[in-house]
Amino acid sequence: MSVMAQFSLTGRIALVTGASSGIGYTVAKGLAEAGASVVVAARRVERLESLVREIEDKGGKALAVTMDVTDKASIEAAFNQAEVALGTVDVIINNAGVADPKHFLKIDDDSLDFVMDTNFKGVWHVAQEASRRLLAAQLPGSIINIASVLGLAAHPGQTSYCSSKAAVIQLTKSLSLDLVRHNIRVNAIAPGWFKTEINSDYFDSPAGQAYIEQMPAQRLGQLEELLGPIILLASEAGSFVNGTVLPVDGAHLARMV
Repeated sequence: MSVMAQFSLTGRIALVTGASSGIGYTVAKGLAEAGASVVVAARRVERLESLVREIEDKGGKALAVTMDVTDKASIEAAFNQAEVALGTVDVIINNAGVADPKHFLKIDDDSLDFVMDTNFKGVWHVAQEASRRLLAAQLPGSIINIASVLGLAAHPGQTSYCSSKAAVIQLTKSLSLDLVRHNIRVNAIAPGWFKTEINSDYFDSPAGQAYIEQMPAQRLGQLEELLGPIILLASEAGSFVNGTVLPVDGAHLARMV
């Protein structure tokens, strides 16, 4: 197999959670361009229609499914729909995530559950459902969890978010050991600062602009800059990469730690 052919996702079926905007939206398009049939999942399924059209207009194949990662029945139903339409999902991008920035002393149980149920338990349940189906079909697979540099280093006012992403990183490492004998690889990427719906207001503000100037790269990442690392981890090019966490952050973590 040629070097470039190793990066092809032709014949693969990829599912992306939280695909209605931001990282998930961009990653879904990139996976389709690499040859995968893409299942795009989100609670706001109507926002997926334009993404499906965009992928299909470029000759790709896409399916929109409703999925709430905090609801196990919703996860199972989405995988059922994907399996009937396209086959067994063998690339899983656990991207759905939320934040609720607050000082530790102001975080109540509802706020903590809101963050942990999506960012950690959602990743757990999607990965578990996908893995069970891969084992039943006797297929290899690649699970890629979207963590964060804030899972590797802390930031004030982000206690629940940092904790949830740190848990995802440990989950990634643990799953890689449990699933390696089933030929399922589990890795994570840890993005630095990219403009998304969650943070756009802040980075458009004077305080946000000042923070960008203090970053090592003095700019935010472009969402397309996540595609190379994800396609590496999803494809045969990353066939011996397992249990790793790859920062994609313009050296931001190097300064934080």
